[in-house]
Parts: sequence; structure tokens; C-alpha cells
Amino acid sequence: MAGSTYGNRFKIMTWGESHGEALGVVVDGCPAGLELCEEDIQKLLDRRKPGQSKFTTPRKEADKVKILSGVFEGKTTGTPISMVVFNTNQRSGDYSEIAGYYRPGHADYTFDAKYGFRDYRGGGRSSARETIGRVAAGAIALKILDSLGITLHAYAKEIGGIAIDYEKFDLQAARENAFTMPDKEAAAKVEAYATQKIQEGDSIGGIIECVVEGMMPGIGEPVFDKLDAKLAQAVMSIGAVKGVEIGDGFLAAQSRGSQFNDSFVVHNGAVCTKTNHAGGILGGISDGCDIILRAAVKPTPSIASAQETIGRDGAEREIHIKGRHDPIIVPRAVVVVESMTAITLLDLLMMSLTSRLDRMQHYFGIDPE
Repeated sequence: MAGSTYGNRFKIMTWGESHGEALGVVVDGCPAGLELCEEDIQKLLDRRKPGQSKFTTPRKEADKVKILSGVFEGKTTGTPISMVVFNTNQRSGDYSEIAGYYRPGHADYTFDAKYGFRDYRGGGRSSARETIGRVAAGAIALKILDSLGITLHAYAKEIGGIAIDYEKFDLQAARENAFTMPDKEAAAKVEAYATQKIQEGDSIGGIIECVVEGMMPGIGEPVFDKLDAKLAQAVMSIGAVKGVEIGDGFLAAQSRGSQFNDSFVVHNGAVCTKTNHAGGILGGISDGCDIILRAAVKPTPSIASAQETIGRDGAEREIHIKGRHDPIIVPRAVVVVESMTAITLLDLLMMSLTSRLDRMQHYFGIDPE
């Protein structure tokens, strides 16, 4: 299976299946000398692990990470970092029935069409558990970015059509409620709506917003490796994401140039803009403003109510999906969006180190004169 590797300088390769022995990631390109321990990784993994509320899958997994290589005496060595999380609570029997039919909204049919074979136990590589490796790698990227003065925070902007009120924005609240929403009142409305949908055997989707602060200008390549293009690729590679926008995004199509253009000014000796409709990226390169990214997350396809589909033999049938599933994907996907954003930013930061000769000469202590 190709396509399990992402990145150029800071490169990750995830591996493992939902109901296999374990899942993990190999991170290549991490600089030597970064203080790193399993607790650094675990903090992020704990934000995506299952079973934390009635609005996520009841599958109980501790998702304890083990660093196998690339760290010595508490610091990275510059060699590949391999990390593993063992599965401990598989119930593969819940999925034996689906071997013979295609679940609506899942990758069952497309895997069969591509490979002529599929791991039907929880979706195999197409399962959300694949994101364990992404989050483990993201924890490393986030720590490096933090050392450079760059911070990220992601949260649920909207769930089930219920959006946050920015006048009531409270990032701490997003860490305290089950929906990762920085608006307590909106979270309470979502709880009532989500409870109703669970009782009806249905699911809901939402929108995740990620804000990057402290990003320096000049990061990103101007053609195929544009910063916004790579962010879109990274976030769209998350299984449940069906759309990505930067800055005003699709609202830009309704704007006029006089409204959308961000005017440049000098503030405290630095170039900046009065507004940020572009979301911190111009021409595929960061402009120094906050990067603002949003991801549209679909409703969980595994629902308890009846659905129509066909079997592998082509015969029509009605199904009721069994198993342990998230009625809302959004809360656990927030940290995955954050992680993929961090990995992409770090990778392009590293690529930018060779974009100017004077900076290379400065790095190596060479006097151009």
C-alpha cells in the first residue's frame, strides 16, 4: 500500500490497523537535541483517545505510547523516532457480518475496488485509529514549533449546525467540555442536540478551526508546495474531512477585491496587514499574520438506524451496523487537525532554511565579503 508517508524534510510514516496488534509512526528528520519523553507524546494522545464521554465510542483504549528509537538520555539523537501504541480492546467479532456487504459512507467498496481485498475489522487502515501515529508525530512537531515561538490551537467552531459566538470565546472552555467548543452556551446546545440524534440512531458533523500564532513571514514554496496547498493536503488526508478553507475561504467568492484585499501597514517596525481575509498566506507563502484554517468534518457513517446497501454479490439489503462508534467525530478530530497542521508547518519551515544564500552563509559562519 503506497501513500502512508507524508513530508519532505520532517517526514512521517504511519502504520498499523484498527484491530491489528498495534499502530504507530516513524518520524524521520527530527533535529537532534530536542528534549523528548513519552509523557510529551501522551498528553496529545490523551486528547484523541476513545471512551472519554458518551458522545464518543465506548471502546476503552489507554493508547499508551512507547518510544522505541531516536531518543537517548531524554533527547532526540537526529535518527528516526519510532513510536508504538498497542491495541488492547479489540472486538473484531462486532465486524464479522460486514465482510459480506458495503457500509454506506465507508471505504469498504473502494478498498475492494482497489485491492480486491479489505480488512473489514473496523476498517483496517481506513479506521480513525490510524490517526494515532499522526498525533504522536504531531506532538514532536508542536514541541519544536513552540521552541520557535509558534503556537497552535484548534477547537470545534460548529457542530450539528450550532456555531460558537466569538464574543463568548473562551479557549479554556474548549478543553473542559466534551465537544471542544470555546463557547459554553454553544456546547450546551450541542449536547442537547447530540443526545437527541443518538437516541434517533443518527450522527452529526461539524467544523474544526485551527489558528496558528507567531508564524514568521516567508514560509512556503510558491508553486506546487504552497503553504496553503500543503495544509489542505495534510488536513484533507484525515479520513472524516470533506473540505478545507483558509482565511475567509469560500466567502471570498462573494467578496469584491476592495473588500477582500488586506492592506499593508507598518506596526512597531514590522510589516503587517490591517485585516486578515487571506488567513495569513499570500502566494502560497506565510505573510506573518495568524494562519486560520477550517476543516469540514462529515457525520460518522456508522449509525444505528437502518440503511440500504448491497452485498459483495450485488444483492440489495437493509443493514443495522453493530459495534462501538463515535456519534460525533469532531471532538476527537480536533487534535488530529492540530497535529497535521503542525507537521506541515515544520516541514515547510525546514525547507525554507535553504531558500536564501545569505542565511546559509550566516548558519555556517561564513563572511560573504
